[in-house]
Amino acid sequence: MCGIIGYCGPKKPAQVLIEGLKRLEYRGYDSSGICVNESANQLCIIKSKGKIKELQKKVSPQLAGTYGIGHTRWATHGVVNDNNAHPHKGCNGKVAIVHNGIIENYEKLREVLTEEGHVFTTETDSEVIAHLIEKYYTGDLERAVKDAVSLVKGTYGIVCMHADEPDRLIGARNGSPLVLGIGQNEMFLASDVTAIIAHTKQVVYLEDREVVNITPTSYVTTDLNDQQIEKDIEQITWELQEMEKNGYSCFMEKEIHEQPEAIKRGITGRLSLEEATAKLGGLNLTTKELIQIERVKIIAAGTSFHAGMVGAYLLESVARIPAIAELASEVRYRNPIIEKNTLYFAVSQSGETADTLYAMKELQRKGATVLGVCNVVGSTIARESDGGVYIHSGPEIAVASTKAFTSQITVFYLLSLLLARLRDMSFENGTKIINDMNSIPAKIDKILAGKNKIMELAKKYAHYPDFLFLGRGINYPVALEGALKLKEISYIHAEGYSAAEIKHGPIALINPDTPSIFLIPNDSLREKVISNMKEVKARKGKVIAVAVEGDKEVSDIADDIIEIPETHELFYPFLMVLPLQIFSYYCALELNRDVDQPRNLAKSVTVE
Repeated sequence: MCGIIGYCGPKKPAQVLIEGLKRLEYRGYDSSGICVNESANQLCIIKSKGKIKELQKKVSPQLAGTYGIGHTRWATHGVVNDNNAHPHKGCNGKVAIVHNGIIENYEKLREVLTEEGHVFTTETDSEVIAHLIEKYYTGDLERAVKDAVSLVKGTYGIVCMHADEPDRLIGARNGSPLVLGIGQNEMFLASDVTAIIAHTKQVVYLEDREVVNITPTSYVTTDLNDQQIEKDIEQITWELQEMEKNGYSCFMEKEIHEQPEAIKRGITGRLSLEEATAKLGGLNLTTKELIQIERVKIIAAGTSFHAGMVGAYLLESVARIPAIAELASEVRYRNPIIEKNTLYFAVSQSGETADTLYAMKELQRKGATVLGVCNVVGSTIARESDGGVYIHSGPEIAVASTKAFTSQITVFYLLSLLLARLRDMSFENGTKIINDMNSIPAKIDKILAGKNKIMELAKKYAHYPDFLFLGRGINYPVALEGALKLKEISYIHAEGYSAAEIKHGPIALINPDTPSIFLIPNDSLREKVISNMKEVKARKGKVIAVAVEGDKEVSDIADDIIEIPETHELFYPFLMVLPLQIFSYYCALELNRDVDQPRNLAKSVTVE
């Protein structure tokens, strides 16, 4: 979950590193630091807990140099303080490293190194790597890095520098992302392309157990056995301005408003009115193979898991294929059974989510076909899956996901339509789904136009300590997602349930200080949810209803109502989730929370 940036070139490295670290803030962190070659054979390490602005205060504008490394840390081993922040160095101060990942055998390595006379100054597992490299260094930094990582068990993305090898950085990767950026007489290493997109769009993605040796004008990639690897240079398609706030107060606000355009991008070129179906070329499956699919399993975590739950509902109800969404963190350790003609989807905005990635690899190891649903082009899941679909939502910088959720479910609507039309869905019904899908962005625009009413509700309710979110059918996962959003960014306790389950325990929580947010679309379950709402009101619980505009029956019962446009009952998740995102956003503002970087959270969860 940490961020890495490395630089070799003619610019002042401290400025490049801090700029890169700022672009990595969305990943989540609690401290940061940089190391640059202050003078010949002398490394200068500066680090600080807290926000990068605290680090920046310590960095002199006159600090020169030609190469350096930087890091944002999210604590795993050791408390949050200046000392435990990266970069870390060896005993003689000539080796400096930054590291993402977990070193599982660090205690044993530390014990051996201590017996050999190495003195450790931090509580981190990462410091072990610096001492190992120092131990094996005999004038060749690349060799020392390879010897060091050969002893390491666990995951790592490493960038290393040595005072005796100016203008050279060594990067190594195993299970934690690392990307090389190729500039004009300058080179970069980073955990994420967002750190370097201001300088170059030409990148090379490292694979596991690969090592790259860079200078300002060259790079060589090898494996741990010194075999040189020819790598493809890829072009980043995102624009720098897409990663700016562009007049919005924060990234989350911007990304909520980008959802209509993101959905349009997700369906452009993928819907065929002529054939009343969807086209998804990246699946890498023939029509015959698609027809032979007997069940679908979706693995994901967090918001992506909720999107997967919507996807499973769609696949069963539209395509009539048994489907289920499962938490990736549980799949890997359950020794999953791979069934014949079962297709798996690994869903992850970043494409680097550790639980989902490891589960995908375990499934593939057992012979499963796993397709990725990702946003970040070139991410590990996108590269290592057996095919898949990019959601094309554009950069999502805020930690709490919004537009990625609606873009992920967009993919599942397309997939469900495609599979349904290959089976028994009529041309007429396929056409209707396409028309309904095309109408969604305009309906979302209408909800956004009425956001001030939701803001007023947030001001009214933001100081309540607990919330319940209740929905049925395809909107049950939306209730889960609404509760997650409120927890993530406002720190208000919230729970999501199926409205049908309220009598099986949650109704005990009902009291005047625990508002319930009901999702009540105009669908086949509407009357049942209204009955649940009446049960809450009978126990003096406050009710906020998200319902179709003009629904007088609901408005007469609820204390407050958020109105949404009417649509086909399958498409309500798009329109139901948006008010919940907006409500959570304004609650967080009312409580003066850091909306884009909520406490303890990270955008890309790259450790288990």
